[in-house]
Amino acid sequence: MEYRAYLDIETTGLSPASCELTVIGIYRENGSNDEVIQMVGDEISRSKLIKALKNTSMLYTYNGSRFDLPFINAKLGLNLAEHCDHEDLMYACWKQKLKGGLKSVERQLGIARELTDIDGYMAIQLWYEYVDQGSKNALSKLLRYNEEDVVNLRTLRERLSI
Repeated sequence: MEYRAYLDIETTGLSPASCELTVIGIYRENGSNDEVIQMVGDEISRSKLIKALKNTSMLYTYNGSRFDLPFINAKLGLNLAEHCDHEDLMYACWKQKLKGGLKSVERQLGIARELTDIDGYMAIQLWYEYVDQGSKNALSKLLRYNEEDVVNLRTLRERLSI
């Protein structure tokens, strides 16, 4: 059974040298058995990520070739492009004159989002609220945000007719 997968990561910042992976979110679809897989904090490992992407024929990201995949490679020693084909939807957006980050492109295309008040900076704050204060609510919100990202990548791919 072959899957398409959509991947997005959350981190404590932009540099893998000084920052950590906090969440890896994956939305796997094959038409009948779709699922969201999320690894959090200490659950994140090379072997778990390889297992989560088993039977993936195509991996989609947004800005993943410049951020997500290099960050994962730096932190886990795993080059995902060696495990499955990868398409960065950001470049397909650029070809259609859709510029900006994922949330901006979603707005331009009318792709709905429940959590409109969260961005990458807020995701970092939610992580630290969870780690420092044990806030399950903060973690829940962070995971919902990440899930919206990966699910909306599928919608974006469909809107781009890819």
